[in-house]
Amino acid sequence: MDTNKDLMTEGSIKNKIIVFAIPIFLGNLFQQLYNAVDSVIVGNYIGSNALAAVSSAGNLIFMIIGFFNGIAIGAGVIIARYIGAKDQKRTSLAVHSTVALGIVFSIVLTAVGVLMTPFILNLMSTPKDVLSDSIVYFQVYFAGSIGFVMYNTFVGILQATGDSKHPLYYLMLSSIVNIVLDLVLIGKMGFGVGAAAFATAISQLFSAILCIIHLTKTEEAYKFRWKLIKFDKEITSQIIKYGLPSGLQNSIMSFSNVVIQSYINSYGHFAMAGIGAYVKIEGFIFIPVTSFTMAITTFVSQNIGAKQIERVRKGIRFGLLCTLLSAELLGLVLFSFAPIFISFFDTNKAVIEYGSQRAHIVCLFFFLCAYTHFMSAVLRGIGRPMVPMFVFLFCWCVVRIIFLAIINVFVHTIYSTYWIYPITWILSAVTLTIYYKNLKLEEAIYKI
Repeated sequence: MDTNKDLMTEGSIKNKIIVFAIPIFLGNLFQQLYNAVDSVIVGNYIGSNALAAVSSAGNLIFMIIGFFNGIAIGAGVIIARYIGAKDQKRTSLAVHSTVALGIVFSIVLTAVGVLMTPFILNLMSTPKDVLSDSIVYFQVYFAGSIGFVMYNTFVGILQATGDSKHPLYYLMLSSIVNIVLDLVLIGKMGFGVGAAAFATAISQLFSAILCIIHLTKTEEAYKFRWKLIKFDKEITSQIIKYGLPSGLQNSIMSFSNVVIQSYINSYGHFAMAGIGAYVKIEGFIFIPVTSFTMAITTFVSQNIGAKQIERVRKGIRFGLLCTLLSAELLGLVLFSFAPIFISFFDTNKAVIEYGSQRAHIVCLFFFLCAYTHFMSAVLRGIGRPMVPMFVFLFCWCVVRIIFLAIINVFVHTIYSTYWIYPITWILSAVTLTIYYKNLKLEEAIYKI
């Protein structure tokens, strides 16, 4: 393999993590931006009902897409390991097996998403006044599954190599495409919520195409060639082994949010719109957390492959400090200015009140959520993805569902959907801490 300047097994640990995290931060910022633009344009041009429809779609979309993205995360861990070990043959096999999986998942997701949308939305107790808009948004979005599945697949490959810059460039361009399409189709031509989903699908397909062009032009071991797309039995089994728990973990988190969303839906479209707007803002706040967790997974994976344990420990300590500080500082900002931020999406007083209520309860506990995500990323990087999966399954799914079911028997209050977050963040943070303190990193090295 040619020398790769992006390799994270050499050089300053702090510089490697920060330089890798910054493009991810900017990329996530742009992604959240065009997601927010969808909501802002829909809320201001179409109305609160349409905003509620788009907002309620988020959790379900993340539940389904999150599973496939988790598989991509597992693939990235495997690719990063082989790159760290300088194994050219297996790096290439891992890349092309990952692409083959992405193609299959795109086909499955398109069929399942389009066909199951009405059933799932009714199961979520979606109010009748927003149901039709929600169905349209979902079905158009999932009809374009190949764009966002393959985009995330190729981004996972690039980030596994230590390259977080090119995904940023491509995402910036696709963000511009998305915003322009939103303004033209909704703002100028007056189309409904389906146009917002269409704009997102087209922009993500554009990003995927740019990633393909880049990977076909590189001369590194991870070069993409159409004729090499196939399932390698050994590599594919490894990707599934490490990706399936991450995929299930993502789906578990999103499933619990879908359940919580069903409780929120029972309070009407103002609650749906307000909390939906808050969630969009929260997405911006957690961009630094996502950036550092993605950086640490690649960092740990490559250095485990290179058998540099002490470097892994130092990287974890530095990444954790950056993650916790950024989460809590930005949480304080959202706590202080929540009404102003939410009013950008909808100026209705009831909408602002619902969103602000949630912000004023959960924002001060962001460091716990950030810690849980960070430790989960560390464990994925060292090859222990099953542990965070089970922790999230119990703490973020089982506990949340049981808590809400019990509390709503005695008192029907939307505040229960707010407090369930910090309660389960505490539980998961304590559990992962106990496990990590008893873990020997040397045992995480396996033969590849």
